[in-house]
Amino acid sequence: MALGIVAAGGYGDRLESEVPKPEVELLGQPLLMYALTAFQRARSISGIVLVVPSGLAGTWSLKRVRGAGITRAISVITGGDTRQESVSNALAAIPEREGIVVVHDAARPAVTPEMVDDVSGIPPTADGVIAAVPVTDTIKWVQDGVVERTIDRGRLVAVQTPQAFDLETLRKAHRLALESGFTGTDDASLVERIGGRILVRTGDRENIKITYPGDIARAEAIIMARSGR
Repeated sequence: MALGIVAAGGYGDRLESEVPKPEVELLGQPLLMYALTAFQRARSISGIVLVVPSGLAGTWSLKRVRGAGITRAISVITGGDTRQESVSNALAAIPEREGIVVVHDAARPAVTPEMVDDVSGIPPTADGVIAAVPVTDTIKWVQDGVVERTIDRGRLVAVQTPQAFDLETLRKAHRLALESGFTGTDDASLVERIGGRILVRTGDRENIKITYPGDIARAEAIIMARSGR
């Protein structure tokens, strides 16, 4: 079994809304609830730590989360100024010293329990498993608005969450990143930096990230199609 961290921050997002991203309505319920529900239903998850921005700490209490049916929630904590800081706060709130932890951005509401379970099975030869999909667009290396070269996309993937890691290794990766002032774009980059071995599982192109206003309609269409609505 694994522990889940659902990070509900809106770090660096571009969604223009007066409503905080975790509370943006998606088919009648807050965006955040979709990720929590997927983790609640995942067979591999034994407990869930929810990380919310400081402005929502009073709104998303543990009582509210459990009352909404997320009975596996074990704590709700306040995040930091960055996603990396928020995950570090969550790691500090987890009492276990070893095991597996699955990290997910709540901004990906189309995650499914199967996606969570798929990355949770980390073999002994690896330190983590991430979900990713092949890059299909042509990728250019650009400097000052001028193309310098075209990148071979054959070995490129677009990384998603959920991402699963050995708990002790992820804690070490975050600690060393903090000590050296390193900021990564995801948790896997921190583990890679200390020599960790990360495996890739095939992700899902429907597992989109809510970044722009139009992404809400896309996510709603995906979720409705799955439910046959």
